[in-house]
Amino acid sequence: MENIIIKFQMNFQIKNKTINMQRINIKKLGLAVGSTAALLYLGCALVMMIAGHDGSVKLANSLLHGIDISTIIRMDMPFSEGLIGIVETFIIGWLIGASIAAIYNIGIKDN
Repeated sequence: MENIIIKFQMNFQIKNKTINMQRINIKKLGLAVGSTAALLYLGCALVMMIAGHDGSVKLANSLLHGIDISTIIRMDMPFSEGLIGIVETFIIGWLIGASIAAIYNIGIKDN
């Protein structure tokens, strides 16, 4: 039996230029993932402000498959701590996105 190798390559033609879609820009993916994580952090903080303690506990318990977080949730977080948290969340997201792009780029062959 014969092995068949199929090579698939995505090319887009824009204004008579062929763009080979193979490499991921590390900084741009890091920025996208970091920004998304920071927006999720802000959204979570907003939901906690709107829903209050009981609503936040119910939401988190349902998202965490019934794990009871009522004893560890804290609603009186200072603004400075929230600001540090959003910066840390962005940095962690940036590192995750950049790592994914770098590992992906290592795994592809240059033409």
